[in-house]
Formats: sequence, structure tokens, C-alpha cells
Amino acid sequence: MLYLASQSPRRRELLGQLGVTFSILDVDVAEVPFPEELPVDYVRRVARDKAQAGWETLERSAQADALVLASDTEVVHGDRIFGKPKDADDAVEMLQALSGRTHEVISAVCVVSAKRERDDVCISRVRFAELGEAEIAAYVATGEPFGKAGAYAIQGKGATLIEYLEGSYSGVMGLPVFETAKLLRAFGITV
Repeated sequence: MLYLASQSPRRRELLGQLGVTFSILDVDVAEVPFPEELPVDYVRRVARDKAQAGWETLERSAQADALVLASDTEVVHGDRIFGKPKDADDAVEMLQALSGRTHEVISAVCVVSAKRERDDVCISRVRFAELGEAEIAAYVATGEPFGKAGAYAIQGKGATLIEYLEGSYSGVMGLPVFETAKLLRAFGITV
């Protein structure tokens, strides 16, 4: 039985594209980088923590045949990790910082079973157009930036902010489909 340890409707949609049957596990994991932790290590750790937390919610009888999949996605510019905005002012500040610049979107996926654990990472590069104050304010007013790393959603109106994408659209959206399929195949799931 495959479980997705995520509350994200985007991750559910992307995993569903693979044609696999899965159930949802509700997990709550602290998403705070350790001092001196590299962004890629942080994203990989959070994905692993979510998968392990999901695994631990299962009853022992269910664990023998279970696979728990989890993912984490963060926007990174320089050494700064742009998580989810706390409020509208935070969203505006993030979008101003990303305006006219190229940033990385790091998406990690982890699968845990009774016998092993594997993960993979996808790094994409996204360049924002130069954004004016009015454009940023209008986008923030849509409410779309909330709950999204870096304060934007590539699958929504946020796509209008993006000048260039190198890498994985699904990875930027929140679950790198290629890497996820590869991991599931390694665990014997047909996708």
C-alpha cells in the first residue's frame, strides 16, 4: 500500500498523474533549517522527516507492506531559503527579492518502507521578470502566494511572473514526477 505523507493538493494531483493508488497521511513536521545546513541538505532532511513521520503514524500491522512517500520543496536564492510567507508583507518582500533574478527550486522526494529508505533531489532554475510594485501587490492580493514556498505558484497566476524555467515544472510545483516515478519503480511499483 502506498501512502502520501502530505497535505498538499498539488502533490496529490502530481502523484495521481502516475496512475498509482495511494492514501493520504496527515503529518506535521518542523520545517526549520539547522545552522550552517546547506539548502539541499535541508530540503532532503525535511522530505525524509515527513516520510518517517508518516511511517510512524501507521499501525504496526500495516507497516510490513507499506511505502510512505513524502516531498519537500523550497525556493533558494543565494544562501537564503524562501519558505512560505507568514503574511502579505512577507510575500511582498519575497517577491521583491526574487524580481528580475534567477533562483533555484529544490524539491526532494523520499520513500520509506519496512526494509529501506531512498530519496532523490531535483533542482530547477527559475528566472522572474522584473516585477513592479503594483504587479506584486496585485498578485499578493489574489491570495495565491500563501502556503507556497517563495510566495508563488507556477501552476497558477504565478506563471505570469516567470520569464524562464530550466528543470522540472512538476518539481517547482511541489513533487518532481520523474524522480518520484524512478523511486517508486525501485520499490517495485509500476508507473
